Amino acid sequence: MRMLAEEFAGRVVTEPDRVAVIDADGAHTTAEVWHAAEALAATIARLVEGAPTVLVQADNSWRTLATVLATGHLGGLVAVFSSHATADEFDLVLEDVRPDVVVASDGCVAAWGVTRKGFDAEASDLDGWAVRAVPGTTQGTERWNGGAAVAMTSGSTGRPKCVVQSEEALRFAGRATIDAVGLKAGDRVGAFVPLSSVAALCFGLYLPAMLGGTMVCLPKWNPADALDLIREEQVRWTMLVPTMALQFAMVDGAAGGLSPLTAMTVGGGPMDAGALGRAEELLGTRFLRVFGMSECLGHTTPLPSDPAEVRLSRDGRPFPGIEVRVVDDQGAPLPDGEVGRAQVKGPSLFTGYAREGAPVPPELTEDGFLFTGDLARINDDGTINIVGREKQIIIRGGRNIDINEVEAAVASVPDVIQVCVVPVPDPVLGERAAALVVTPNPSLDLRAVRAHLEPQGTPKHQWPEYVFVVEDLPQNRVGKLARKDATRLAAELVRSMAH
Repeated sequence: MRMLAEEFAGRVVTEPDRVAVIDADGAHTTAEVWHAAEALAATIARLVEGAPTVLVQADNSWRTLATVLATGHLGGLVAVFSSHATADEFDLVLEDVRPDVVVASDGCVAAWGVTRKGFDAEASDLDGWAVRAVPGTTQGTERWNGGAAVAMTSGSTGRPKCVVQSEEALRFAGRATIDAVGLKAGDRVGAFVPLSSVAALCFGLYLPAMLGGTMVCLPKWNPADALDLIREEQVRWTMLVPTMALQFAMVDGAAGGLSPLTAMTVGGGPMDAGALGRAEELLGTRFLRVFGMSECLGHTTPLPSDPAEVRLSRDGRPFPGIEVRVVDDQGAPLPDGEVGRAQVKGPSLFTGYAREGAPVPPELTEDGFLFTGDLARINDDGTINIVGREKQIIIRGGRNIDINEVEAAVASVPDVIQVCVVPVPDPVLGERAAALVVTPNPSLDLRAVRAHLEPQGTPKHQWPEYVFVVEDLPQNRVGKLARKDATRLAAELVRSMAH
Protein backbone atom coordinates (compact mmCIF):
# COMPACT_ATOMS: atom_id res chain seq x y z
CA MET A 1 0.00 0.00 0.00
CA ARG A 2 3.05 2.21 -0.39
CA MET A 3 1.73 4.07 -3.45
CA LEU A 4 -1.55 4.95 -1.76
CA ALA A 5 0.27 6.20 1.34
CA GLU A 6 2.54 8.42 -0.75
CA GLU A 7 -0.40 9.91 -2.66
CA PHE A 8 -2.37 10.51 0.52
CA ALA A 9 0.60 12.21 2.18
CA GLY A 10 0.85 14.52 -0.82
CA ARG A 11 -2.79 15.54 -0.42
CA VAL A 12 -2.16 16.53 3.18
CA VAL A 13 -0.04 19.36 1.80
CA THR A 14 -2.51 20.47 -0.89
CA GLU A 15 -5.90 19.56 0.63
CA PRO A 16 -5.52 19.12 4.40
CA ASP A 17 -9.12 20.04 5.14
CA ARG A 18 -10.75 17.86 2.49
CA VAL A 19 -13.06 15.30 4.10
CA ALA A 20 -11.55 11.86 3.55
CA VAL A 21 -13.94 9.73 5.63
CA ILE A 22 -17.47 10.07 6.95
CA ASP A 23 -18.36 7.37 9.46
CA ALA A 24 -20.33 6.82 12.66
CA ASP A 25 -17.93 9.19 14.49
CA GLY A 26 -18.47 12.04 12.03
CA ALA A 27 -16.28 13.62 9.33
CA HIS A 28 -12.49 13.13 9.24
CA THR A 29 -10.21 15.30 7.14
CA THR A 30 -7.23 14.20 5.08
CA ALA A 31 -4.87 15.72 7.65
CA GLU A 32 -6.59 13.99 10.58
CA VAL A 33 -6.52 10.57 8.97
CA TRP A 34 -2.90 10.96 7.88
CA HIS A 35 -1.72 12.11 11.30
CA ALA A 36 -3.47 9.08 12.82
CA ALA A 37 -1.70 6.86 10.27
CA GLU A 38 1.68 8.41 11.08
CA ALA A 39 1.12 7.91 14.79
CA LEU A 40 0.15 4.26 14.25
CA ALA A 41 3.18 3.70 12.04
CA ALA A 42 5.40 5.10 14.79
CA THR A 43 3.74 2.83 17.34
CA ILE A 44 4.29 -0.26 15.17
CA ALA A 45 7.90 0.75 14.52
CA ARG A 46 8.50 0.85 18.28
CA LEU A 47 7.19 -2.69 18.68
CA VAL A 48 8.89 -4.43 15.75
CA GLU A 49 11.80 -3.92 13.39
CA GLY A 50 11.29 -4.18 9.63
CA ALA A 51 8.39 -4.05 7.19
CA PRO A 52 5.38 -5.66 8.92
CA THR A 53 2.46 -7.82 7.88
CA VAL A 54 -0.40 -6.14 9.76
CA LEU A 55 -3.75 -7.80 10.44
CA VAL A 56 -6.46 -5.24 11.10
CA GLN A 57 -10.00 -5.55 12.36
CA ALA A 58 -11.53 -4.05 9.23
CA ASP A 59 -14.51 -2.10 10.46
CA ASN A 60 -16.06 0.51 8.17
CA SER A 61 -14.42 3.56 9.70
CA TRP A 62 -11.45 5.90 9.58
CA ARG A 63 -9.44 3.37 11.59
CA THR A 64 -9.24 0.89 8.72
CA LEU A 65 -8.05 3.56 6.28
CA ALA A 66 -5.50 4.86 8.82
CA THR A 67 -4.15 1.33 9.35
CA VAL A 68 -3.87 0.72 5.60
CA LEU A 69 -1.97 3.99 5.20
CA ALA A 70 0.28 3.27 8.19
CA THR A 71 1.10 -0.16 6.80
CA GLY A 72 1.87 1.32 3.40
CA HIS A 73 4.03 4.00 5.00
CA LEU A 74 6.08 1.21 6.59
CA GLY A 75 6.30 -0.77 3.34
CA GLY A 76 4.19 -3.58 4.77
CA LEU A 77 1.27 -5.80 3.79
CA VAL A 78 -2.23 -5.40 5.28
CA ALA A 79 -4.55 -8.29 6.04
CA VAL A 80 -8.18 -7.24 6.56
CA PHE A 81 -10.20 -9.36 8.98
CA SER A 82 -13.82 -9.32 10.13
CA SER A 83 -14.70 -8.24 13.66
CA HIS A 84 -17.26 -11.07 13.62
CA ALA A 85 -14.61 -13.73 12.95
CA THR A 86 -14.25 -16.53 15.46
CA ALA A 87 -11.16 -17.59 17.38
CA ASP A 88 -10.92 -20.63 15.09
CA GLU A 89 -10.91 -18.39 12.02
CA PHE A 90 -8.23 -16.26 13.64
CA ASP A 91 -6.15 -19.42 14.10
CA LEU A 92 -6.55 -20.19 10.38
CA VAL A 93 -5.33 -16.70 9.51
CA LEU A 94 -2.34 -17.11 11.83
CA GLU A 95 -1.50 -20.35 10.06
CA ASP A 96 -1.91 -18.98 6.53
CA VAL A 97 -0.86 -15.31 6.85
CA ARG A 98 1.42 -15.33 9.92
CA PRO A 99 1.04 -11.61 10.69
CA ASP A 100 3.63 -9.69 12.66
CA VAL A 101 1.14 -7.19 14.11
CA VAL A 102 -2.56 -7.21 15.04
CA VAL A 103 -4.55 -3.96 15.24
CA ALA A 104 -8.01 -4.39 16.74
CA SER A 105 -10.41 -3.39 19.47
CA ASP A 106 -9.86 -4.81 22.94
CA GLY A 107 -12.98 -6.93 22.50
CA CYS A 108 -11.69 -8.64 19.38
CA VAL A 109 -8.22 -9.09 20.89
CA ALA A 110 -9.83 -10.93 23.78
CA ALA A 111 -12.25 -12.96 21.64
CA TRP A 112 -9.48 -14.12 19.29
CA GLY A 113 -7.07 -14.89 22.11
CA VAL A 114 -4.38 -12.70 20.53
CA THR A 115 -2.26 -12.26 23.65
CA ARG A 116 -2.00 -16.04 24.13
CA LYS A 117 -0.60 -16.58 20.65
CA GLY A 118 2.81 -14.93 20.67
CA PHE A 119 1.80 -11.27 20.29
CA ASP A 120 3.53 -10.23 23.48
CA ALA A 121 4.52 -6.65 22.57
CA GLU A 122 1.63 -4.30 23.21
CA ALA A 123 0.58 -0.70 22.82
CA SER A 124 -2.55 1.38 22.26
CA ASP A 125 -3.43 3.66 19.34
CA LEU A 126 -6.26 4.83 17.08
CA ASP A 127 -8.19 6.30 20.03
CA GLY A 128 -8.12 3.24 22.22
CA TRP A 129 -7.55 0.27 19.94
CA ALA A 130 -4.98 -2.37 20.83
CA VAL A 131 -1.76 -2.88 18.89
CA ARG A 132 -0.20 -6.30 19.51
CA ALA A 133 3.00 -7.57 17.90
CA VAL A 134 5.36 -10.51 17.84
CA PRO A 135 8.49 -8.92 19.37
CA GLY A 136 11.69 -8.58 17.38
CA THR A 137 12.35 -8.46 13.65
CA THR A 138 9.42 -9.01 11.28
CA GLN A 139 9.38 -11.72 8.66
CA GLY A 140 9.64 -9.03 5.98
CA THR A 141 7.40 -8.60 2.95
CA GLU A 142 9.58 -10.26 0.34
CA ARG A 143 7.74 -13.46 1.27
CA TRP A 144 4.58 -12.03 -0.34
CA ASN A 145 6.03 -11.88 -3.85
CA GLY A 146 4.60 -8.41 -4.54
CA GLY A 147 1.42 -8.90 -2.56
CA ALA A 148 0.10 -5.86 -0.66
CA ALA A 149 -3.26 -7.00 0.73
CA VAL A 150 -4.82 -10.22 2.01
CA ALA A 151 -8.42 -11.07 2.83
CA MET A 152 -10.23 -14.25 3.76
CA THR A 153 -12.86 -15.42 1.30
CA SER A 154 -16.41 -16.07 2.48
CA GLY A 155 -15.65 -19.77 2.74
CA SER A 156 -18.86 -21.01 1.14
CA THR A 157 -17.27 -24.42 0.62
CA GLY A 158 -14.44 -26.08 2.47
CA ARG A 159 -11.68 -24.16 4.24
CA PRO A 160 -11.77 -20.38 3.76
CA LYS A 161 -8.98 -19.13 1.49
CA CYS A 162 -6.86 -16.04 2.05
CA VAL A 163 -6.55 -14.21 -1.27
CA VAL A 164 -3.35 -12.21 -1.82
CA GLN A 165 -3.56 -9.20 -4.15
CA SER A 166 -0.91 -6.75 -5.28
CA GLU A 167 -1.30 -3.00 -5.02
CA GLU A 168 -0.97 -2.83 -8.81
CA ALA A 169 -4.05 -5.05 -9.11
CA LEU A 170 -6.03 -2.84 -6.71
CA ARG A 171 -5.04 0.26 -8.65
CA PHE A 172 -5.93 -1.30 -12.00
CA ALA A 173 -9.39 -2.39 -10.85
CA GLY A 174 -10.03 0.92 -9.10
CA ARG A 175 -8.91 3.04 -12.04
CA ALA A 176 -10.89 0.97 -14.55
CA THR A 177 -14.01 1.42 -12.44
CA ILE A 178 -13.43 5.16 -11.99
CA ASP A 179 -13.11 5.57 -15.77
CA ALA A 180 -16.12 3.38 -16.57
CA VAL A 181 -18.47 5.09 -14.09
CA GLY A 182 -17.10 8.58 -14.78
CA LEU A 183 -16.14 9.42 -11.20
CA LYS A 184 -14.31 12.67 -10.45
CA ALA A 185 -11.89 13.77 -7.74
CA GLY A 186 -13.87 14.74 -4.67
CA ASP A 187 -16.79 12.39 -5.38
CA ARG A 188 -18.26 10.53 -2.45
CA VAL A 189 -18.15 6.72 -2.55
CA GLY A 190 -20.24 4.46 -0.34
CA ALA A 191 -18.36 1.90 1.77
CA PHE A 192 -21.40 -0.12 2.78
CA VAL A 193 -20.05 -3.66 2.38
CA PRO A 194 -17.80 -4.82 5.26
CA LEU A 195 -14.20 -3.93 4.41
CA SER A 196 -12.96 -7.40 5.35
CA SER A 197 -13.12 -8.70 1.76
CA VAL A 198 -10.67 -8.00 -1.06
CA ALA A 199 -13.37 -6.48 -3.27
CA ALA A 200 -14.69 -4.21 -0.51
CA LEU A 201 -11.15 -3.12 0.38
CA CYS A 202 -10.50 -2.29 -3.27
CA PHE A 203 -13.74 -0.54 -4.20
CA GLY A 204 -14.88 0.79 -0.83
CA LEU A 205 -11.56 2.02 0.56
CA TYR A 206 -8.72 2.05 -1.97
CA LEU A 207 -10.77 3.52 -4.83
CA PRO A 208 -12.04 6.64 -3.00
CA ALA A 209 -8.63 7.22 -1.37
CA MET A 210 -6.87 6.96 -4.74
CA LEU A 211 -9.54 9.14 -6.36
CA GLY A 212 -9.15 11.88 -3.78
CA GLY A 213 -12.79 11.40 -2.84
CA THR A 214 -14.64 10.70 0.38
CA MET A 215 -15.26 7.25 1.81
CA VAL A 216 -18.80 7.30 3.25
CA CYS A 217 -19.03 4.43 5.73
CA LEU A 218 -21.91 2.44 7.10
CA PRO A 219 -20.87 0.60 10.28
CA LYS A 220 -23.48 -2.14 9.91
CA TRP A 221 -25.66 -2.95 6.91
CA ASN A 222 -29.17 -1.61 7.10
CA PRO A 223 -30.89 -0.60 3.84
CA ALA A 224 -32.82 2.28 5.41
CA ASP A 225 -29.64 3.70 6.97
CA ALA A 226 -27.76 3.29 3.69
CA LEU A 227 -30.52 5.06 1.81
CA ASP A 228 -30.39 7.96 4.26
CA LEU A 229 -26.60 8.21 3.90
CA ILE A 230 -26.78 8.29 0.12
CA ARG A 231 -29.33 11.09 0.26
CA GLU A 232 -27.70 13.14 3.01
CA GLU A 233 -24.09 12.82 1.83
CA GLN A 234 -24.83 12.86 -1.91
CA VAL A 235 -22.97 9.62 -2.55
CA ARG A 236 -22.10 9.30 -6.25
CA TRP A 237 -21.30 5.59 -6.50
CA THR A 238 -21.16 2.40 -4.51
CA MET A 239 -20.83 -1.32 -5.10
CA LEU A 240 -23.19 -3.81 -3.46
CA VAL A 241 -24.10 -7.45 -3.81
CA PRO A 242 -27.58 -8.04 -5.32
CA THR A 243 -29.09 -9.06 -1.98
CA MET A 244 -28.26 -5.63 -0.57
CA ALA A 245 -29.14 -3.61 -3.66
CA LEU A 246 -32.62 -5.06 -3.98
CA GLN A 247 -33.37 -4.47 -0.31
CA PHE A 248 -33.54 -0.73 -1.01
CA ALA A 249 -36.82 -1.30 -2.84
CA MET A 250 -38.37 -2.65 0.37
CA VAL A 251 -37.65 0.51 2.40
CA ASP A 252 -40.61 2.78 3.14
CA GLY A 253 -40.32 6.01 1.19
CA ALA A 254 -37.60 4.61 -1.09
CA ALA A 255 -38.96 6.17 -4.30
CA GLY A 256 -36.22 8.25 -5.89
CA GLY A 257 -33.94 7.62 -2.93
CA LEU A 258 -30.90 6.66 -4.98
CA SER A 259 -31.07 9.60 -7.39
CA PRO A 260 -27.79 11.15 -6.07
CA LEU A 261 -25.91 8.14 -7.48
CA THR A 262 -24.38 8.29 -10.94
CA ALA A 263 -24.76 4.52 -10.84
CA MET A 264 -24.62 1.56 -8.50
CA THR A 265 -22.45 -1.42 -9.37
CA VAL A 266 -24.05 -4.77 -8.53
CA GLY A 267 -22.17 -8.05 -8.54
CA GLY A 268 -21.17 -11.10 -6.56
CA GLY A 269 -24.40 -13.06 -6.71
CA PRO A 270 -27.38 -14.19 -8.81
CA MET A 271 -29.19 -11.36 -10.58
CA ASP A 272 -32.47 -11.09 -12.42
CA ALA A 273 -32.97 -8.37 -15.02
CA GLY A 274 -36.64 -7.95 -14.18
CA ALA A 275 -36.06 -7.44 -10.47
CA LEU A 276 -33.18 -5.04 -11.13
CA GLY A 277 -35.25 -3.09 -13.65
CA ARG A 278 -38.20 -2.68 -11.30
CA ALA A 279 -35.88 -1.62 -8.47
CA GLU A 280 -33.92 0.96 -10.43
CA GLU A 281 -37.10 2.52 -11.79
CA LEU A 282 -38.45 2.91 -8.26
CA LEU A 283 -35.15 4.08 -6.77
CA GLY A 284 -34.18 6.52 -9.52
CA THR A 285 -30.70 5.21 -10.33
CA ARG A 286 -28.86 3.00 -12.83
CA PHE A 287 -27.58 -0.42 -11.92
CA LEU A 288 -24.39 -1.70 -13.52
CA ARG A 289 -24.41 -5.49 -13.47
CA VAL A 290 -20.83 -6.77 -13.34
CA PHE A 291 -18.75 -9.92 -13.06
CA GLY A 292 -15.69 -10.22 -10.85
CA MET A 293 -14.07 -12.27 -8.15
CA SER A 294 -11.54 -11.79 -5.36
CA GLU A 295 -8.98 -13.62 -7.48
CA CYS A 296 -9.40 -11.24 -10.45
CA LEU A 297 -10.93 -8.01 -9.21
CA GLY A 298 -13.89 -6.39 -10.97
CA HIS A 299 -13.00 -7.56 -14.43
CA THR A 300 -16.15 -6.62 -16.38
CA THR A 301 -18.62 -3.74 -16.32
CA PRO A 302 -21.16 -1.97 -18.52
CA LEU A 303 -21.31 1.83 -18.70
CA PRO A 304 -23.97 4.09 -17.19
CA SER A 305 -24.75 5.21 -20.74
CA ASP A 306 -25.55 1.67 -21.90
CA PRO A 307 -29.22 0.84 -22.47
CA ALA A 308 -31.05 -0.99 -19.68
CA GLU A 309 -31.02 -4.24 -21.64
CA VAL A 310 -27.22 -4.25 -21.61
CA ARG A 311 -26.80 -2.98 -18.02
CA LEU A 312 -29.35 -5.34 -16.47
CA SER A 313 -29.49 -8.43 -18.68
CA ARG A 314 -25.76 -8.96 -19.22
CA ASP A 315 -22.65 -8.93 -17.06
CA GLY A 316 -20.64 -6.19 -18.71
CA ARG A 317 -17.66 -6.05 -21.02
CA PRO A 318 -14.09 -6.79 -19.93
CA PHE A 319 -12.01 -3.90 -18.64
CA PRO A 320 -9.31 -2.77 -21.08
CA GLY A 321 -6.47 -5.25 -20.59
CA ILE A 322 -8.68 -8.03 -19.22
CA GLU A 323 -9.33 -11.11 -21.36
CA VAL A 324 -12.35 -13.34 -20.78
CA ARG A 325 -12.90 -16.47 -22.84
CA VAL A 326 -15.24 -19.44 -22.81
CA VAL A 327 -13.92 -22.96 -23.39
CA ASP A 328 -15.26 -26.49 -23.63
CA ASP A 329 -14.36 -29.34 -21.26
CA GLN A 330 -11.14 -29.95 -23.18
CA GLY A 331 -10.08 -26.31 -22.92
CA ALA A 332 -10.76 -25.36 -26.55
CA PRO A 333 -12.19 -21.86 -27.01
CA LEU A 334 -15.86 -21.77 -28.02
CA PRO A 335 -17.41 -19.34 -30.51
CA ASP A 336 -19.56 -16.44 -29.38
CA GLY A 337 -23.02 -17.46 -28.29
CA GLU A 338 -22.07 -20.88 -26.91
CA VAL A 339 -22.03 -21.64 -23.18
CA GLY A 340 -18.86 -23.03 -21.66
CA ARG A 341 -16.40 -22.72 -18.80
CA ALA A 342 -15.25 -19.14 -18.12
CA GLN A 343 -11.56 -18.26 -17.96
CA VAL A 344 -9.99 -14.89 -17.22
CA LYS A 345 -6.57 -13.25 -17.48
CA GLY A 346 -5.34 -9.71 -16.84
CA PRO A 347 -3.68 -7.12 -14.59
CA SER A 348 -6.00 -7.72 -11.62
CA LEU A 349 -5.20 -11.44 -11.36
CA PHE A 350 -4.25 -12.34 -7.81
CA THR A 351 -0.81 -13.29 -6.54
CA GLY A 352 -2.01 -16.52 -4.92
CA TYR A 353 -3.61 -18.02 -1.82
CA ALA A 354 -1.75 -17.46 1.44
CA ARG A 355 -0.38 -20.66 2.94
CA GLU A 356 2.15 -20.77 5.77
CA GLY A 357 2.94 -17.08 5.39
CA ALA A 358 3.48 -16.95 1.62
CA PRO A 359 1.33 -16.95 -1.52
CA VAL A 360 0.82 -20.24 -3.33
CA PRO A 361 0.58 -19.27 -7.02
CA PRO A 362 -2.77 -19.96 -8.69
CA GLU A 363 -3.26 -22.85 -11.08
CA LEU A 364 -3.36 -21.32 -14.55
CA THR A 365 -3.55 -22.67 -18.07
CA GLU A 366 -0.37 -22.77 -20.12
CA ASP A 367 -1.25 -19.37 -21.63
CA GLY A 368 -2.02 -17.78 -18.25
CA PHE A 369 -5.80 -18.03 -17.84
CA LEU A 370 -7.59 -18.77 -14.57
CA PHE A 371 -10.70 -20.95 -14.46
CA THR A 372 -13.40 -19.01 -12.60
CA GLY A 373 -15.69 -21.96 -11.87
CA ASP A 374 -18.52 -20.22 -13.76
CA LEU A 375 -20.42 -21.10 -16.90
CA ALA A 376 -20.59 -18.19 -19.31
CA ARG A 377 -21.52 -17.02 -22.81
CA ILE A 378 -19.85 -14.27 -24.82
CA ASN A 379 -22.34 -12.27 -26.87
CA ASP A 380 -21.86 -10.79 -30.34
CA ASP A 381 -21.36 -7.27 -28.93
CA GLY A 382 -18.54 -8.37 -26.60
CA THR A 383 -20.67 -8.44 -23.45
CA ILE A 384 -20.74 -11.59 -21.38
CA ASN A 385 -23.39 -13.49 -19.48
CA ILE A 386 -22.65 -15.63 -16.46
CA VAL A 387 -25.27 -18.37 -16.65
CA GLY A 388 -24.39 -20.24 -13.47
CA ARG A 389 -21.80 -22.11 -11.50
CA GLU A 390 -20.39 -25.29 -12.95
CA LYS A 391 -21.74 -27.40 -10.08
CA GLN A 392 -24.94 -25.55 -9.12
CA ILE A 393 -27.57 -28.23 -9.69
CA ILE A 394 -30.38 -30.13 -8.01
CA ILE A 395 -30.54 -33.86 -8.71
CA ARG A 396 -34.20 -34.91 -8.66
CA GLY A 397 -34.85 -38.57 -9.33
CA GLY A 398 -31.66 -38.82 -11.37
CA ARG A 399 -32.39 -35.68 -13.41
CA ASN A 400 -30.12 -32.65 -13.15
CA ILE A 401 -32.04 -29.40 -12.63
CA ASP A 402 -30.17 -26.12 -13.16
CA ILE A 403 -30.76 -23.94 -10.09
CA ASN A 404 -30.21 -20.81 -12.16
CA GLU A 405 -33.06 -21.74 -14.51
CA VAL A 406 -35.47 -22.23 -11.61
CA GLU A 407 -34.37 -18.95 -9.99
CA ALA A 408 -34.85 -17.08 -13.27
CA ALA A 409 -38.35 -18.52 -13.62
CA VAL A 410 -39.41 -17.57 -10.09
CA ALA A 411 -37.81 -14.12 -10.39
CA SER A 412 -40.17 -13.38 -13.29
CA VAL A 413 -43.18 -13.60 -10.97
CA PRO A 414 -44.65 -10.16 -10.15
CA ASP A 415 -43.88 -8.92 -6.62
CA VAL A 416 -40.82 -11.17 -6.26
CA ILE A 417 -37.94 -8.94 -5.14
CA GLN A 418 -35.36 -11.65 -4.46
CA VAL A 419 -35.27 -15.40 -4.83
CA CYS A 420 -32.93 -18.19 -3.83
CA VAL A 421 -33.55 -21.77 -4.97
CA VAL A 422 -31.92 -24.60 -3.05
CA PRO A 423 -32.21 -28.38 -2.87
CA VAL A 424 -34.13 -29.97 -0.01
CA PRO A 425 -33.81 -33.69 0.73
CA ASP A 426 -36.53 -36.08 -0.38
CA PRO A 427 -36.66 -39.76 0.65
CA VAL A 428 -37.85 -40.90 -2.79
CA LEU A 429 -36.45 -38.47 -5.34
CA GLY A 430 -33.25 -37.52 -3.50
CA GLU A 431 -33.75 -33.75 -3.86
CA ARG A 432 -36.50 -31.29 -4.66
CA ALA A 433 -36.33 -27.57 -5.49
CA ALA A 434 -37.37 -25.10 -2.79
CA ALA A 435 -37.62 -21.36 -3.42
CA LEU A 436 -37.08 -18.75 -0.69
CA VAL A 437 -38.59 -15.47 -1.87
CA VAL A 438 -38.53 -11.91 -0.54
CA THR A 439 -41.73 -10.13 -1.52
CA PRO A 440 -44.08 -7.43 -0.20
CA ASN A 441 -46.94 -9.86 -0.97
CA PRO A 442 -47.25 -12.23 2.03
CA SER A 443 -49.88 -14.33 0.24
CA LEU A 444 -47.50 -15.40 -2.50
CA ASP A 445 -47.33 -19.18 -2.36
CA LEU A 446 -46.53 -22.21 -4.51
CA ARG A 447 -49.94 -22.14 -6.20
CA ALA A 448 -49.56 -18.46 -7.16
CA VAL A 449 -46.05 -19.01 -8.51
CA ARG A 450 -47.11 -21.96 -10.63
CA ALA A 451 -50.18 -20.06 -11.82
CA HIS A 452 -47.80 -17.47 -13.26
CA LEU A 453 -45.27 -19.91 -14.72
CA GLU A 454 -47.69 -22.24 -16.52
CA PRO A 455 -49.23 -19.73 -18.99
CA GLN A 456 -45.74 -18.35 -19.62
CA GLY A 457 -44.77 -21.73 -21.04
CA THR A 458 -42.09 -22.28 -18.40
CA PRO A 459 -41.03 -25.96 -18.53
CA LYS A 460 -42.25 -27.90 -15.50
CA HIS A 461 -38.74 -28.94 -14.51
CA GLN A 462 -38.11 -25.22 -13.86
CA TRP A 463 -41.03 -24.99 -11.42
CA PRO A 464 -40.16 -25.05 -7.72
CA GLU A 465 -41.85 -27.67 -5.54
CA TYR A 466 -41.84 -25.50 -2.41
CA VAL A 467 -42.17 -21.72 -2.04
CA PHE A 468 -41.49 -19.94 1.25
CA VAL A 469 -41.84 -16.20 1.82
CA VAL A 470 -39.01 -14.89 4.03
CA GLU A 471 -38.19 -11.42 5.30
CA ASP A 472 -34.57 -11.58 4.08
CA LEU A 473 -32.38 -14.12 2.37
CA PRO A 474 -29.51 -15.44 4.50
CA GLN A 475 -26.31 -13.46 4.00
CA ASN A 476 -22.67 -13.96 4.88
CA ARG A 477 -20.52 -11.26 6.49
CA VAL A 478 -19.96 -9.34 3.27
CA GLY A 479 -23.63 -9.37 2.30
CA LYS A 480 -23.49 -12.13 -0.28
CA LEU A 481 -26.14 -14.81 -0.44
CA ALA A 482 -25.24 -17.61 1.98
CA ARG A 483 -26.49 -20.67 0.13
CA LYS A 484 -25.55 -23.10 2.88
CA ASP A 485 -27.65 -21.16 5.38
CA ALA A 486 -30.46 -20.87 2.82
CA THR A 487 -30.36 -24.63 2.30
CA ARG A 488 -30.59 -25.25 6.05
CA LEU A 489 -33.47 -22.76 6.38
CA ALA A 490 -35.42 -24.37 3.53
CA ALA A 491 -34.93 -27.83 5.01
CA GLU A 492 -36.24 -26.59 8.37
CA LEU A 493 -39.29 -25.03 6.71
CA VAL A 494 -40.04 -28.25 4.84
CA ARG A 495 -39.75 -30.26 8.05
CA SER A 496 -42.10 -27.86 9.83
CA MET A 497 -44.73 -28.53 7.16
CA ALA A 498 -44.74 -32.21 8.12
CA HIS A 499 -45.64 -31.50 11.75
